[in-house]
Amino acid sequence: MTKKIYLQLWLMLLGVVSLANSQQQESKNEKPNILFISIDDLRPTLGAYGDTAAITPNLDALASQGMTFMDTYAQVAVCAPSRASLMTGLRPDATRVWHLGDKFRDINPEAVTMPQYFAKHGYHTVNMGKIYHNYMPDSISWDEPDLRPSRYLKKEWLKRDGETFYISEAVNKSQVIKRDSLLKLRPERYADGWNTGPAWEAADVHDTMYYDGAQTKLAKQTLTRLSKSKAPFFFGLGYFRPHLPFTAPKKYWDLYDRDKIPTAINPEIPKGAPLHTMNSMYELRHYDGFGHIGHPTSPNRISKDTILSLKHGYYASVSYVDALLGDLIAHMKTIGIYKNTIIIVFGDHGWKLGEHNSWGKMTNYNIDLKVPMIIRYPNQQVKGTKSYAITELIDMFPSLCELSGIPVPEYMQGTSFVPLLDKPDLPWKKAAFSQFHRRPKVSADGKRYMGYSINTGKYHYIEWYEWDDKKGSRGEYKTSELYDSENDAYETINLAKEEKFATVVKELSVQLLEGWEQAKPAR
Repeated sequence: MTKKIYLQLWLMLLGVVSLANSQQQESKNEKPNILFISIDDLRPTLGAYGDTAAITPNLDALASQGMTFMDTYAQVAVCAPSRASLMTGLRPDATRVWHLGDKFRDINPEAVTMPQYFAKHGYHTVNMGKIYHNYMPDSISWDEPDLRPSRYLKKEWLKRDGETFYISEAVNKSQVIKRDSLLKLRPERYADGWNTGPAWEAADVHDTMYYDGAQTKLAKQTLTRLSKSKAPFFFGLGYFRPHLPFTAPKKYWDLYDRDKIPTAINPEIPKGAPLHTMNSMYELRHYDGFGHIGHPTSPNRISKDTILSLKHGYYASVSYVDALLGDLIAHMKTIGIYKNTIIIVFGDHGWKLGEHNSWGKMTNYNIDLKVPMIIRYPNQQVKGTKSYAITELIDMFPSLCELSGIPVPEYMQGTSFVPLLDKPDLPWKKAAFSQFHRRPKVSADGKRYMGYSINTGKYHYIEWYEWDDKKGSRGEYKTSELYDSENDAYETINLAKEEKFATVVKELSVQLLEGWEQAKPAR
């Protein structure tokens, strides 16, 4: 055989190897990127969910290109437990994270979070903003943890965080005094909302002067950098607004006529509800001018003018985040990564805006449990559609695995909603399960309870038990609540003790005890 033939064969072999390597690399690059967007305290106050007052064109546009889940539930209506659950794929009684002070990594040091799992399957993971609870960014989870705008890394800005952030220098001076004294007591504290001031602010400034705007600018720069990498990315981006304080640039306040913003349809505690079902509103009470407000079971001394200001601030904050997301998505299109990126947007729980004579979250009522969840992904066939199937935030972990083509961990306690993306009306889960730990210091009767909730679509049923916080176990059954979701969507009357609903209560109590595994859809 001549040298020429040898050379030709060698070049052909090199070509085959090169093609194989190229195809292998293309296969690696086919994994979609993931932009995982958490919006703190976001209830379904969006145009896509039928809120006619909300001005949210960018989230509505995303919904028009994706799937909007209309019946999604948080597992706990407070930040730390909700986020611990959805980020691990485990329900609260499995994570044993039941209230704000519980740190999931201390309780479960070997826990594998969503970004950790994706990293094992070739993803580069990045975190910015509030994904876990504020003071536990969990550096173990990320290749690049807790990225912050450079301005807020400078010495004079170190004592300012994304949650309680103001433009006013007078407010900030008073904040520094409070923060310094608190940091002496607990130096490790990080942005836990304990440094509070006015409940709202509307400074006439550029979007980037508030923290969410600044981190969006950094997110755009980070996405540009990540777009040049061969590895797919998992980018967790957590927005602080519309969490209190309602601080947003003035132009977003100016979008609304305050006097035309509707007030709550159900401003009273449900008739027949137990005392301990409501939270004490300590979150709002810590802000300037609200120290006088009582427990929701007592007359609520908030003027009509203040009610409108609070609702105005919430809506302005939602519109601010909406605009930031629109800017971010436009940038993704410009740099060419939009098509190959899964974008999922969700609220970690709802928030009462005067409903049930209350402001805040921290109950088992659906105003606090129901959340928006919108997803758009590469090569999506069914677009701009709504699914009314029951879904839960805990379903995101297995769903993102399936969409990304990586194995779904067997221990997941949620259900992948991927089949719904092509068939939104597919028969699905029988129920969603949630719970809330009512602690003595915020309970109307000074006792401790755990409330377990089941939503079936037709009914919402809650059972309350005594709770042993040392053992982490339920005690004696105390009472129950039943709401007719079809005829009383705003949950105004507790029907649990009405004789004609005795059979319904009995059946739901059995279903609640059987738990989430018995409610899963047939696959």
